[in-house]
Amino acid sequence: MKTAHDLVVQAKQEIHEIPVDQADDAIRKADMLVDVRDPDEYRAGHIPGAVNISRGMLEFRFTSDPALENRDLNIVCYCKTSGRAALGAKALKEMGYLHVTSIAGGFDAWQEAGKDVVQPDLPSFD
Repeated sequence: MKTAHDLVVQAKQEIHEIPVDQADDAIRKADMLVDVRDPDEYRAGHIPGAVNISRGMLEFRFTSDPALENRDLNIVCYCKTSGRAALGAKALKEMGYLHVTSIAGGFDAWQEAGKDVVQPDLPSFD
């Protein structure tokens, strides 16, 4: 029986994963930056310009949105540490998307590198 870790390792062998130091360039060239974390993770902070499509909804959203029909879209995915993004990138590749990249180390690596993060504006109750 395969574990989640086994599936991630297998996915990473089948996708294009880039190190965080190459992520800025990949994001600039991308048509879409997809944060596949859950909505509460996204709201706590995310990479500027990212749209949130959680891993559990990825295939459904890409199938049902006519704006995402073009299989030639340049897509960059990320999650917290890169496991869910690898699984998501593999799924998109299997759906026929030709240019899908995942950021190695995910959002944690992005933050550790000191890169910009969108933080929510929380109301002040003072």
